[in-house]
Amino acid sequence: MLRFLWSIAVLSLLWVLPAHAQEDFLSPEQAFRLTVTKADDGLLRMNWKISEGYYLYRKQVKVEGDPVGSVRQVKLPAGTLKTDEFFGETEVYHDSLDVLVEAPDARALNVSWQGCADAGLCYPPQTLQVKLADVAATPGPGPGASIFAANQPASSALGEDQDLAERLSRTHLGWMLLVFFGLGLLMTFTPCVLPMVPILSSLIAGSGASSKRGFILSLAFVLPMALTYAVLGAGAALAGANLQSMLQNPWVLGTFGLMFVVLALAMFGLYELQLPAVLHNRLNSASQDQRGGTVTGAAAMGVLSALLVGPCMTAPLAGALLYIGDTGNVLSGGLALLSMGLGMGVPLLLVGTLGARLLPRPGCWMNRVKAMFGFILLGTAIVFVSRVLPPALTLGLWGAWLLGIAFSLLALANKVDAGAGRLMSHYLALLLGLWGGAMVIGAAGGAKDPLQPLAFVTASAAPAQNAVPDAFMARFAPVKTQQALAARVTEAGQRGQWTLVDFYADWCVSCRVIEREVFADPRVQQALANMQLLRPDVTANNADNQALMRAHQILGPPTLLLIGPDGKERRAERIIGELSADEFLARLTRARKG
Repeated sequence: MLRFLWSIAVLSLLWVLPAHAQEDFLSPEQAFRLTVTKADDGLLRMNWKISEGYYLYRKQVKVEGDPVGSVRQVKLPAGTLKTDEFFGETEVYHDSLDVLVEAPDARALNVSWQGCADAGLCYPPQTLQVKLADVAATPGPGPGASIFAANQPASSALGEDQDLAERLSRTHLGWMLLVFFGLGLLMTFTPCVLPMVPILSSLIAGSGASSKRGFILSLAFVLPMALTYAVLGAGAALAGANLQSMLQNPWVLGTFGLMFVVLALAMFGLYELQLPAVLHNRLNSASQDQRGGTVTGAAAMGVLSALLVGPCMTAPLAGALLYIGDTGNVLSGGLALLSMGLGMGVPLLLVGTLGARLLPRPGCWMNRVKAMFGFILLGTAIVFVSRVLPPALTLGLWGAWLLGIAFSLLALANKVDAGAGRLMSHYLALLLGLWGGAMVIGAAGGAKDPLQPLAFVTASAAPAQNAVPDAFMARFAPVKTQQALAARVTEAGQRGQWTLVDFYADWCVSCRVIEREVFADPRVQQALANMQLLRPDVTANNADNQALMRAHQILGPPTLLLIGPDGKERRAERIIGELSADEFLARLTRARKG
């Protein structure tokens, strides 16, 4: 049974693979959070906190002074290169951006920037005026510093989408805590921890303790242990918060990735990581001096046990601290390691309350749990370096990762007696091996999507779909204002006609992708034959463009609206970002049926 559970657990590793799907996007205020601080040397430091999955264009970050010419110098760090088939190579920023501005004579700064989401949404250029008097008047985070939070309140027209994004963010935190709880639970079933659980339980509860007393003492041990991990997590996040700007450097990201690989090799048994002997001996002596039969003694042992890390727990714990340090979020970092500590404490609570007979016996299966942590750490290394590697190379690394899991499952199957467990291991090894091999081959052919690693083969076989017929694109009528759009929709409704509204901009990369992959498809052209096609061009992002997007709660292009003859948009089928022709046709069908 344990072998079967191990096979299923390996599949859970796939949660770290990148996904390409229609999703809800953050507002520009949430995706790019600007803060302005004033340092002792008179320089202004502008920091954009960039949400995961979003990026800023370097050439679109501009700072001008009021009065004109009052800005002497703007220092922009180098970005990472992003290659686009339509606009060539450009520099972008992920995670965060720090800009130093020298403007001693300025009364205000006019700041502008523009960014996109990796999933295919491009935001219009954003502008903001920062009054330096406000910066100087607001108390800062330290001596001689002042801060101005330049996050504008969300527009009421975007309230529904923003509320949804906030709910999704909360959901993501919940999933993260659940993952860390599961990791803590798995850490207990490693060779250096599981054999110690009954011993710790006997020290805590004593041989004659009742179930109730055993539960109380076990809880007194587990909670301080988990809180100690929470402090470590918060400390890692605080340290990481000061390194966010450094993480844009390929060398720093490569070093982080290499550290995860080193930790993974320890989990595969290549060597052991452990505390220095002097520190280990002192902590061990301190733990032996504690009386386990009292609540105070159990709590002290819990704190010391959190610090007395075994060799096969060190690598996952270090990996977790590196990950939390990268996020820079103190609250989520503390909660994550608190959740991990509680997961580690569950078996101890069971043993302290009901006895050690509930735990499985130590055996070779615990080494497989260690190996599982090794693959998790390797996957995390790929996540780190994927920020600076070309998408095709990243796809190849994920393919190699899956092939490694497949070979491990195959080796496991050879040690399993004939039966359902062996058959399942062979089947999973074959499935993951085939898909991993396809990803490696796809990476060699320039593919980027892990869900369609061989799509380049069909793309090269059908070059005719790369161009949209001019006659079809000529059917898209331009509209500039909300009044013009409403009038055209009303006219179509009187004819019993549906309307497709395509919000477009010249700087929108994903708009070109939709033209090539959706509108160039003959099936799509046939499906749209009897529909009115409108295209608001929001390239200029002027007042009319902004008013039109606010009226329809649109964050940016590409956004496609499907409006029925009754003049009402089928809001559930709104299209935001990139999608395939099949997905577009499915949404169009659902809209018409609805």
